[in-house]
Amino acid sequence: MPHTPDAYRYTRQYHGPLQAVIFDWAGTLVDFGSFAPTQVLIDAFAGFGIDITLAEARVPMGLAKWDHIHALGRLTAVEARWRTRFGRGMSREDVDALYAAFMPLQIERVGEYSDPIPGAQAVLDGLRERHIRIGSCSGYPRVVMDRLLPHAAAQGVHVDHAVAADDLRPGGRPGPWMALANVIELGVTELAACVKVDDTVPGIAEGLSAGMWTVGLSLSGNEVGLTRAELAALDTDDRERRRLFAVDRLSRAGAHYVIDSIADLPVILDAIEVRLARGERP
Repeated sequence: MPHTPDAYRYTRQYHGPLQAVIFDWAGTLVDFGSFAPTQVLIDAFAGFGIDITLAEARVPMGLAKWDHIHALGRLTAVEARWRTRFGRGMSREDVDALYAAFMPLQIERVGEYSDPIPGAQAVLDGLRERHIRIGSCSGYPRVVMDRLLPHAAAQGVHVDHAVAADDLRPGGRPGPWMALANVIELGVTELAACVKVDDTVPGIAEGLSAGMWTVGLSLSGNEVGLTRAELAALDTDDRERRRLFAVDRLSRAGAHYVIDSIADLPVILDAIEVRLARGERP
C-alpha cells in the first residue's frame, strides 16, 4: 500500500519543565521605566536641531537602534519637523548620521540609567535554583551591551547568555532570531519550554515568532515609562489607568501573560509549568 503524507504525521507533546527564560534588558531587568534608550535618542535628535518628545521616542521601542531612529523619522510629527528644518524627509544617510551621533552618547550613559529593577536579582537566583537557564537579548548593539553587562553584573544581575541587536545578520525584533540564538547557545531542546519576558510590543512579537511563551511587563517598562518615584507619586486611579493601558497594549500584541514587573514572574512560571504538564504549547 503506498504511503501518504498522513502516514508520517504524529503528535508530539512536551510535558517537562521550563528550560529557559529569555529576558529583555531596559525596562525588564534594569532601567525602571526604560529611560536609557529614550533620553539619549532625544539628545541625539536635539544635536540635529530636531526636538522630539519622550512619548515619541518611546513609540518604536524594542527595535534595534538604527531601526528605531528610522521609525522615529517616519512618525508624522517628527517627519514634519525634519522637513521644516531640512526641506526634505529623513534619508537613510540621515539615519546613519543620527545613529553615529547616538552611539557614543548611549555607550557613555547606559550605566547611568541601568540600575537593576527591584526583584530582578532574586528572580534570577530563583531560576538558577530551579536549573532554568537564563538568556537575554536587547535592541542595544554589542558595543552598548559590552558596557551594560559588567555594570549589571556588579549589581547582581548576570545572565548565562546575551545577544545584541547587531550580533546576527538577519536583524533584530520583531523577528525571532535573537531569541532563537539564545536557544542554541543555552542548549534548549524544546521551544515550548522557553519563556520570553519583555516590556515592548516588538519584544513580545519576537517571543511569539520564536514559538515561546511570552510575558509582558506593564509598570516597569516602556508602556508606562515612569521612574519608580514618579510611579509612586501617582494617585491610585491614575496608576491603575496607566497600568491597564499597558496591559491592553501588551495583551493585544499577543502576550500570554502581563505582570507589573519582573518581581511577579515566579508565579507565572509556575502556571506555565502546570500548562506544560498538561501538554499545552504556547
